[in-house]
Amino acid sequence: MTLPKFIQIHFLTSYAAALLNRDDSGLAKRLPYGGVMRTRVSSQCQKRHWRMSDSLHSLLNIEGAEESYRSRDLVTKLIRAPFDGEVDAAVLDAVEPLFQAAVYGKDGAAKNKRQPLLLGAPEIRFLKERFEAIVTETSDPAEAKAAAEAFCADKDFKATMKKMREGAALHMGLPAALFGRMVTSDTTANIDAPIHVAHAFTTHAEETESDYFAVVDDLSGPADAGADHIGETEINSGLYYGNVVVDVPGLVSNMTGTGRAAWLEADRTMAAEVVAHLINLIAETTPGAKKGSTAPHAYAHTLLVEMGDRQPRTLAAAFRSPSRPSFEASEEALAAHLGEHDRAYETGEARRFLSLRNAAQFPGTERATMRELTDWVRTAILDGAA
Repeated sequence: MTLPKFIQIHFLTSYAAALLNRDDSGLAKRLPYGGVMRTRVSSQCQKRHWRMSDSLHSLLNIEGAEESYRSRDLVTKLIRAPFDGEVDAAVLDAVEPLFQAAVYGKDGAAKNKRQPLLLGAPEIRFLKERFEAIVTETSDPAEAKAAAEAFCADKDFKATMKKMREGAALHMGLPAALFGRMVTSDTTANIDAPIHVAHAFTTHAEETESDYFAVVDDLSGPADAGADHIGETEINSGLYYGNVVVDVPGLVSNMTGTGRAAWLEADRTMAAEVVAHLINLIAETTPGAKKGSTAPHAYAHTLLVEMGDRQPRTLAAAFRSPSRPSFEASEEALAAHLGEHDRAYETGEARRFLSLRNAAQFPGTERATMRELTDWVRTAILDGAA
C-alpha cells in the first residue's frame, strides 16, 4: 500500500465499579444513544490522561519531544518567577503586565479574564529570554517598562512570535502539535489538531449504582455511637467503545514545520514513534476519577487499527442498538458493522487487531500482539510497507 494518510484506532475497554469521568454535579458523564442512556468518557478527559501520562510510553519519552503548558499563569509562573528575588520587584512589576497583555490579550493583566492558553516550551524559552533581557538591562522601572512596551507593541509582538514559530519545528510543544490549540488573541498561533478523539461510550445501556459510605473516627470511644460522616457517590461499570483518527500528513506537518502538501518529503521518524506511543497509551492509560477508591486500571480488551488513504469513519453505529454487555457480543457487533462498511464502500484499509478473546475475528484483518501492531504502524508511516 501507499503511505497511509489516515490511521484509525478503535478500542473496547471494560471497567468495573468505577467513576471514570464526572460532570459538574459529581455524577458520571452520560450520552443518550439508540434510545438508551450510556455512560461516557469525554475526549478531553482521554487526551489529558494520555498527555500527562508518565508511563514507559509517555509522549515526552520520545527523542526530541518538547512539553506544552496550558495555564492562565504562564507569564507569572514560567517567565517572571525565575527572576523573583534576583531582580528588583519594582522592575518585574513594571514589565510583567505588558507581557500578560501581549500573551493573553488586552485584558490579560487580570487573571480572571485570561483564556487558559497552551504554549510550547520553545515559545516559553523565547519569551523568557526577551523578558530577562529587559528586566536585567536596567534597574529603573520606567526604563524597563518602556523597553517592554516597545517589544510588546501589538503588531511587533505578533510578528516576532510568528517569525519564531516559522523558524522552530515543534515550537508549540508536542502535545499541542498532536491535539491542537486555539488562541483567540492571535489567530496565526492556532494549530489544527491532526489527532481526532471521539467520546468513548458504553456499548450497552448504563450500569450504575449509588455507593453509600461511612467515615468512622479512629479516636472514637465506646460512648461515641455512629459514624462521623456518611455520604454517597455514583459508581458504574461498562464496556466502552472509542475511536481515534490520526491525520498523518497533518501530524508530520505540525512536527516538522513542513507544509502539509510536502509531507511525503519530510522526515517522518518522530511521527511514526508518536503514533506507536499513542496506540500504547490508548490501550493502557486509565482515564479514571477516584482512582484511590476504585482502582479503575484496565487495558483495552480489543484494539482494531486501520490504515488507508480514504475518509475515516467511526464504527460507533455498531452499538446504536445496545449490545449485550459482553466482550463477545460487542466484538461481534463491531465485526458485523465493519463488514457492512466493506461491502458498501470497498475502502480497502489495511488492518490488524488485538484481542484477549481467542475466538475474535474481524473482516480483512490479521491478529497481532501489541508489539506487532506498533511495529506495523511504524513501518507503514516510514516507508508504506503495510
